[in-house]
Amino acid sequence: MAPWRLPLLPVALLWGWVLASSSPSTVAPPGDLQITDPGLLGSLDVQWKPPPHVQTFNECSVKYKLEYRSSGDRDWKVIFTRKLKFRVGFDLSRTAEVRVQTLLEGKCTGDVEVQSDWIYATFQVAPQGKLESEVQNFHCIYHDWEYLKCTWQPGLLTPRGVHYELYYWYEGLDHTVQCDRYIQEHGINVGCVLQNLSRAEYRDLSVCVNGSAAATLLRPLYSTLRLHNLAKPSAPEQLALSLSAAGELLVAWSPPGGRVPQHCLEYEVQVAEDAGEAAAAWAFVSTQMETALTISRANQSHVSCVRVRGRTNIFCADQGFWSEWTQSCFSVSRKEDKQLFILIPVILSLSISLIIFMLIGQCKKRSPAGKQIPVGH
Repeated sequence: MAPWRLPLLPVALLWGWVLASSSPSTVAPPGDLQITDPGLLGSLDVQWKPPPHVQTFNECSVKYKLEYRSSGDRDWKVIFTRKLKFRVGFDLSRTAEVRVQTLLEGKCTGDVEVQSDWIYATFQVAPQGKLESEVQNFHCIYHDWEYLKCTWQPGLLTPRGVHYELYYWYEGLDHTVQCDRYIQEHGINVGCVLQNLSRAEYRDLSVCVNGSAAATLLRPLYSTLRLHNLAKPSAPEQLALSLSAAGELLVAWSPPGGRVPQHCLEYEVQVAEDAGEAAAAWAFVSTQMETALTISRANQSHVSCVRVRGRTNIFCADQGFWSEWTQSCFSVSRKEDKQLFILIPVILSLSISLIIFMLIGQCKKRSPAGKQIPVGH
């Protein structure tokens, strides 16, 4: 067998050299990178053309690496795709930055990934109005996963007769939608309540608050929201305290109502002992997903108050708002109190007996002595 195997070695080396020499070491980048605005409040369309001669790479797969960010962001967001068009979200108050490169891999490259140079493009909306005319303190909370409440304050340069409007869009809507339930102060829209947003959960919700006034340009505010990161549940319900046979405090509660998924909630528990409700010195006890807890009472306090609040946990959101506190107090008798409770009836009985004996003694002293009958002479 060995005599006819030896000649195969140089042939195999020669064939490997031929394959390596025919494998492309470089690939051209995509061409004609463009960014267009379909009018969806920051969701821009990014598209490009394939590199030249891409059809010659029969035994390789061609895909693209898209990176994008708004100017000022430290990190790029990354997408790998075989498509030539993608829709991504940006903050329109800043410059949109995009870069794309070609990735080639397969038999034609010896199963080694070959990357092209980057191509770049930017997009910026022409600024309108002065920066001081933009609304201030824009803030949104997704209450109970049922409705979104956004509020703002008029800009520093607010002319008379200003009128604010809020528009929003998320993937699945054909066009932008205006708020139909505004919150007003002194006749000016300073907030909006949006309902029926379940389809927008875990998606980018693009929002714009635009202002108009006679003969004055106001700068619009753009924001991209993620509802699950803005969620605020109601306070936990049915908080109940009891005492175990070992003298430990047993705490139990129920999840809040509403659409909040119960598996998405975590709870913080705090306790205050020997203090009234107003002056309680609260101490942290636990953060947990369960709805029951046993708390040891090291100092055997007379009154223990417990409060519990909830928020969306890290398995369902990057962040969230704590709910309001649910609070309850539990009174426990001390040993001294029990002893005193036993002594009081004994003391009262002795006191009553003593008073009775004293009264009897006084009556005997006051009664007249018996008269003697005189003897006849």
